[in-house]
Amino acid sequence: MPARNEEATIAAAVESLAVQPEIAEIIVIDDQSIDGTAAALEQLSSSFNQLRVLETKGLPTGWVGKNYALSRGAAQATGDWLLFTDADGVHLPGSTGRALADAAESGADLVSYSPEQEMQTWWEKALIPFVYTRLGHKYSFAEVNHPGSPAAAANGQYLLIRREAYARIGGHAAVAGEVLEDVALARLAKLAGIRLHFASGNGIMRVRMYRTFGAMWQGWTKNLYPLIGGMTGGTSRAVGRELFRVIPWIPLLVLPLALVHPICGILSVALLAGRHAAYAADLRRNRFPAALALYYLPAVALYAAALLNSEWRYARGSVAWKGREYPVRRDS
Repeated sequence: MPARNEEATIAAAVESLAVQPEIAEIIVIDDQSIDGTAAALEQLSSSFNQLRVLETKGLPTGWVGKNYALSRGAAQATGDWLLFTDADGVHLPGSTGRALADAAESGADLVSYSPEQEMQTWWEKALIPFVYTRLGHKYSFAEVNHPGSPAAAANGQYLLIRREAYARIGGHAAVAGEVLEDVALARLAKLAGIRLHFASGNGIMRVRMYRTFGAMWQGWTKNLYPLIGGMTGGTSRAVGRELFRVIPWIPLLVLPLALVHPICGILSVALLAGRHAAYAADLRRNRFPAALALYYLPAVALYAAALLNSEWRYARGSVAWKGREYPVRRDS
């Protein structure tokens, strides 16, 4: 578990792992935190014998901070299975046993889940479900899990991999500079013939990804462009296609005509209602409450703005995350 300035969440994360009977050791890598993370970890160490704390002293050239921290942790781990997870998540009772059972049943050596999302503010409720419904279209669980499909994905919030498979693909050193290290690892695994099991994380893990609007904006700026297709499309066409799909162009174009004829206003409202209904169905398919469809229009606006900002940052050549700047390319 990498931890960089996670004083607000680290205790709950560690405690939720410590009660999983299958977990023999918990290795937290304090990645140069400047808040109370170190003090929290020191207190936790006195309560949980299986907890070990490592520290990073610097970031080698070419590495993303999270990847370097995880690489150091994996080098110290002794288990046959490695669980990479984030410090802002809570693992639910029985989740590790269920993950290992899913691995055995599916024959997978890499198991990953898309965790339950805890959302408290309106902007979380607008943007986060909308992003996940879009990703659900691009990375369907069935396609990712099919050995014959080239589709590959994983969620770094919960990524369980057999040690032998991890070593075979080169571990995090093979994706040292990738800001989307989870998807990159999944692609390497699938290319190596390693079976994937990617599924909903309901009942497995609960995460509140972003506690401030600024952190959410920075996080999706870092991830959206490559997730939506920039990494594989290599041009802004992927962004244009995505915006064409998600923005309700026709209702918005018809709406101003209501000033000319009332029927146009009625038509626009009816078309927008249809969009809301379709989004509600999408939310249910992705295990979000359908009531979040009430945020549809602000969700579209936030999503479009974040995606365009993400493309712009990739075109400029760098993205920021947790006080660090990482070089990126639009045609990565």
